[in-house]
Amino acid sequence: MSEDVVSTGEGIAEKDDARHAMKMAKKKTAREKIMATKTDEKGLIIVNTGKGKGKSTAGFGMIFRHIAHGMPCAVVQFIKGAWETGERDLIEKHFGDVCQFYTLGEGFTWETQDRARDVAMAEKAWEKAKELIRDERNSMVLLDEINIALRYDYIDVAEVVRFLKEEKPHMTHVVLTGRNAKEDLIEAADLVTEMELIKHPFRSGIKAQKGVEF
Repeated sequence: MSEDVVSTGEGIAEKDDARHAMKMAKKKTAREKIMATKTDEKGLIIVNTGKGKGKSTAGFGMIFRHIAHGMPCAVVQFIKGAWETGERDLIEKHFGDVCQFYTLGEGFTWETQDRARDVAMAEKAWEKAKELIRDERNSMVLLDEINIALRYDYIDVAEVVRFLKEEKPHMTHVVLTGRNAKEDLIEAADLVTEMELIKHPFRSGIKAQKGVEF
């Protein structure tokens, strides 16, 4: 390869690098202007919903962030009481001083086949959730699978929304997970993420597996 060709190639690469650097500098400046306007802090109402996998996983990710920062937090599980999960085992064994963990569900409703008992357990879980949210020492409270309890009207969504709007301490984050979140809750939330299902191994005959689902 001739020196002229090499020189031309290097010149093009230098111009591309310069254009890229200029483009990124403009983006950085624009981003800094936007960030300069974001000065408020508040406790968020966060909803993870949708048919896709990862709703509870994302909620526990934020709980583990709180634990890592030494920030008191709490979890109330509304449905998965019959399951032994890695998250619950880890928190109860090693981080119970930072994160309170309450499993008050008895499994999915088709397992119990007892609506009255399901309603009673959901109401008990909601009472504990309110107690934990009112405690301003808790920076975050995760209400795992509460959306399922709301979907079946085990708990009144209007009561949940009213409580979150009127009684939740200003700096407390509350995370509500589960598919089919009700519109009233979505409207009241600050952050809503819908997990979209594209593929799932269950459809191929693969069962729930330790370390992935629980």
